[in-house]
Amino acid sequence: MYTTELDKTATAPTPISGEDPALIAAFEARVAADEFIEPKDWMPEAYRRTLTRQISQHAHSEIVGMLPEGNWLTRAPSLKRKAILLAKIQDEGGHGLYLYCAAETLGTSRQQMIEALHSGRAKYSTIFNYPTLNWADIGAVGWLVDGAAIMNQVPLQRTSYGPYARAMVRVCKEESFHQRQGFDIMLTMANGSPEQKAMAQDALNRWWWPSLMMFGPPDDNSPNTAQSIRWRIKRETNDELRQKFIDATVPQAELLGLTIPDPDLKWNEERGHYDFGAIEWDEFYAIVRGEGPTAKERLKDRRAAWNDGAWVRAAADAHEAKRAARSAVAA
Repeated sequence: MYTTELDKTATAPTPISGEDPALIAAFEARVAADEFIEPKDWMPEAYRRTLTRQISQHAHSEIVGMLPEGNWLTRAPSLKRKAILLAKIQDEGGHGLYLYCAAETLGTSRQQMIEALHSGRAKYSTIFNYPTLNWADIGAVGWLVDGAAIMNQVPLQRTSYGPYARAMVRVCKEESFHQRQGFDIMLTMANGSPEQKAMAQDALNRWWWPSLMMFGPPDDNSPNTAQSIRWRIKRETNDELRQKFIDATVPQAELLGLTIPDPDLKWNEERGHYDFGAIEWDEFYAIVRGEGPTAKERLKDRRAAWNDGAWVRAAADAHEAKRAARSAVAA
């Protein structure tokens, strides 16, 4: 989930100008009334650009997110775990497909979006530029990373753009399965041998802070948040979602018998929320710039997969051309 603003240098959305005031007013009224905006409906160009960036970034994240888990398919500790992980990775590929299709309804082709990813112009979630070092990491990714994704994605079922909202219904159902499988791995390891519990704690230590960064920069440094909230593209701010995730996850860690790696974490009775320590935003922005531990590896693997699959796309195009030609003759 991968849908937050990742670019520190991004500018605030350009004010709507040069567009019909009556159309703008009608659009704003529909959004304020919680009506869905559909592909053929009029929309401001700034709205179209924001959605295209957000949905394509979300799609890229789903596809790149297959890589750190795919690395463990042949090393899963049992056939059952392998089958579950394989199903999860397959789901992620499907999520990418749904989202690319949704973004295409805004007028940008999938080819253009993929080229933007491969050239480094488009972003994906920074979380996938961290390595999965052992099997406990697969549990942490499912529990924490997919847990954060769910927190981000559930409100998107009510986002103002219809195709995006509808795609998120199935995505959220499947992500809930992903989060449960990750928690189950952590539960098994936390209740296993001392060595297994230590692995689970180590994975939590390494994935906790990157998971909090998934929600994007603080609201006062997220230039597009205010406009996205106004247009109902986002329903909650980065900081609101981050707080909800922490409040939900700390009791889960306690149930596991694991310790959140934050000495400043404590329950604030007055606020009714957990207080937590400072996030290393310099690390976040460094990873956005492509300086993450596995950033170059991730893009290299995605480019290689795209090139290796060229023959499949060519065959599909040829088949479609023959089908269209037959249909034309029959008509």
